[in-house]
Amino acid sequence: MGILLAVITLGGLGLFFGLGLALASKKFRINSDPRLEKITADLPGANCGACGMAGCAGFAEALISGKSTVDKCPVTEPEKKIEIANFLGHQVSVATKLVAVLHCGGGNKVKDRFKYEGIKDCSAANLLQGGQKACVYGCLGFGSCVKACPFGAISMNEETGLPEVDGEKCTACGKCVEICPKKLFSLVPVDKKYYVKCSSLDFGKAVLDVCPVGCIGCRKCEKSCPQQAIKVINNLAVFDYKKCRDTGECFKVCPTKCIIKKG
Repeated sequence: MGILLAVITLGGLGLFFGLGLALASKKFRINSDPRLEKITADLPGANCGACGMAGCAGFAEALISGKSTVDKCPVTEPEKKIEIANFLGHQVSVATKLVAVLHCGGGNKVKDRFKYEGIKDCSAANLLQGGQKACVYGCLGFGSCVKACPFGAISMNEETGLPEVDGEKCTACGKCVEICPKKLFSLVPVDKKYYVKCSSLDFGKAVLDVCPVGCIGCRKCEKSCPQQAIKVINNLAVFDYKKCRDTGECFKVCPTKCIIKKG
């Protein structure tokens, strides 16, 4: 009799708590926005965080709530951006596609000041006197950017000792820009042909003492450009891509060939 009573009691308690949970789930249920699934499916699913949100799902929620705009995602294809904006009834201006470039051409052409035997990581090496390279502005060659790229768009070239960007895979998420301790990466318009493959701010002789392909600040590029789209600032040639028309005059006159034509 005692066992039967215990079974009935437990069964009653189970039924009571089950009904309570069912009622609570209805009362406190959060109705998901039906648009969320559609927008999340249209996003690339990279979860790279370049938009500033916690993954693509977080970005979709921000779009619906109006806390962000679709142009904040550098990874989504332009056609998809327009589709999402139209779905939400938003206006969108699709910016020119960007691609990451490395502003260093030294690599194995630059000697080491000392033998580095620490962690094979650029940030770690940079903590030790700015790294082992004779050019304190140059790439340290440990491939932290390769590891940071979520799209496999960067690989190390063992021959040059420098990372290379695959423009077809690059989404301009900016992870390489963030991770590089020397700030050697920037995002440039994909339709522009030329960029400066150097970041040294030293004077010409000091540059050539450690690197044969660095910018020496000679201003030949500046003087040759018909659009005045390149200026030497702090001993380093810098492009103004809003003015640049890709005439290539700077590329032709650069004595150290630190102005590069993208392949």
